[in-house]
Amino acid sequence: MLMTLWKRYGLVSGAGALCILINVAGIGPLWYTGVGLCVAGWLMGWTLIRTQRPLREQPPVPVLVPLTGRWRALNGPGTKVPSHVHSHAQTYAIDLTYAPLEGVGAPSFSRFWPLFRRPGSFPSFGMPLLAPADGVVVATATRQRDHLTRTSLPGLAFLLLEGFVRGLGWPCHLLGNHIVLDLGDGVHAVFAHLRRGSLRVTAGDRVTAGQQLAECGNSGNSSEPHLHFQLMDGPDVMTAHGVPFEWRYQDDEGVEHTGVPADFTHVNPARSAPGQTLQPGRRPGAAG
Repeated sequence: MLMTLWKRYGLVSGAGALCILINVAGIGPLWYTGVGLCVAGWLMGWTLIRTQRPLREQPPVPVLVPLTGRWRALNGPGTKVPSHVHSHAQTYAIDLTYAPLEGVGAPSFSRFWPLFRRPGSFPSFGMPLLAPADGVVVATATRQRDHLTRTSLPGLAFLLLEGFVRGLGWPCHLLGNHIVLDLGDGVHAVFAHLRRGSLRVTAGDRVTAGQQLAECGNSGNSSEPHLHFQLMDGPDVMTAHGVPFEWRYQDDEGVEHTGVPADFTHVNPARSAPGQTLQPGRRPGAAG
C-alpha cells in the first residue's frame, strides 16, 4: 500500500503546483498546502529513485539485437552508466535510430524552422522491432498518438517542459506505446515509443526470439522516431532495477563485437555463427 502511494509522487507534486497556481490570496493556507505537497512529492520521488540504483554489479545478459538493418546508438551504456537515469529502471537503457546507408536519411536538426516535422519523414518510423529472446508479454500500451517531432531549438525547449509534465503522470506517459517482455530468470525487456496500432502481441502471448513485436514510432516522451530499449529485474518500471545487457553486433567495417556500442556508432545484427569468436566490445558494466 505504501509503495503504491509512493509511486504517485508525480501526482502529489502536480497537486502542489496547482494549489500554488490557483492561489490568489497571497501567502496563506492554500499556498502553504501547495508548497508542502511539492516538497513531499519531491522527497517521495527522490527516495523512490534512490531505491532503483543497481543493488550490485552483475554480468550483462546476452540478448539478440532487436532490429534489422543499420542503426545508430544514442544515450547508451556503452559510453556511460547510468546511460539515462536510474528512475524507471533506465540505468542501462539505450536509444537507437535507423540509419540506412542508402535511401533517404533523417532530416537534420534545425535551429528554428521547421519547428516540428511529421514522424513519417524519419526513416526509423515504421521499422520492425523484434523480440530479443523467447519470452512472455506481460504488459502493452498502444493507444497513444505518434506526435510531431521536437527537432528544433523551440521544439527541444517544448520537449523539456513536456517531459516534466509527462513525468507527473503514469509511466505510460513517458514510455508512450510500449511492450514489457518477461524473458525468464527475473529479467524483463522494455520497448518504448512504439507506433500506435503497430503492436502484434498482447499481454499473455508467448514470443520467440526474432519474432516481430511492433514498429518503431514517436509516442510518449520522444524527440523523434526511435527505439528505447532496456532490461530490468521486474515488470514494473517504477520499482525495478536496470539490468545490463550485451549484443552480438557488426560495425560499419564488418568487424563483429560482443557488448554494447558506444554512442554515435552504428549497429548491424551479427552474422557470425553461434560459438564463433568475436572481438570483445565495451561491456555495459564499465565505468562511463
